[in-house]
Amino acid sequence: MAETAKWYVAHTYSGYENTVAATILKAAETRRMQDLILEVSIPMETVTERNGNETKTVERKIFPGYVLIKMTMTDESWHLVRNTRGVTGFVGSSTGPVPLTEEEIQIMGVEKHEIVLSYNVGDTVKVIDGPLDGFLGTVEELEPDRDMVRVVVSMFGRETPVDLELDQVEPVT
Repeated sequence: MAETAKWYVAHTYSGYENTVAATILKAAETRRMQDLILEVSIPMETVTERNGNETKTVERKIFPGYVLIKMTMTDESWHLVRNTRGVTGFVGSSTGPVPLTEEEIQIMGVEKHEIVLSYNVGDTVKVIDGPLDGFLGTVEELEPDRDMVRVVVSMFGRETPVDLELDQVEPVT
């Protein structure tokens, strides 16, 4: 059933996100519904706060009042989440919860996709997407954590560094 699981957003009372997440996971375990409710996430960001001369780093919720749940939507899983104390409902239309799209999941960074690079700094690559499609260049810099590669391409007789996404280039064999 895991292949039919999608990410849904549940609205909670503000400040209850951690309690709701723990309660949903515990209830799924107790009712043996781990195959329906796979994961519960509260997107966080690290922020540096300055108060006068004092600087501290804190974790802050990106979407206060919301919990992301990877689940297979059935009547049982819907009831489990919907009847959890602190949950006010699912985000969606009046007919029911609407799952997040793949694009929304990537933008929010909910699921981390492992990137395996088949090229390194100094390798010759071909641009396969975007306005420079078909250009050849040399990898100057790689930043997998930012999904970025800097490639030096020759345009109009000049060497020009261009920042591209990792999947916009492929190695030349």
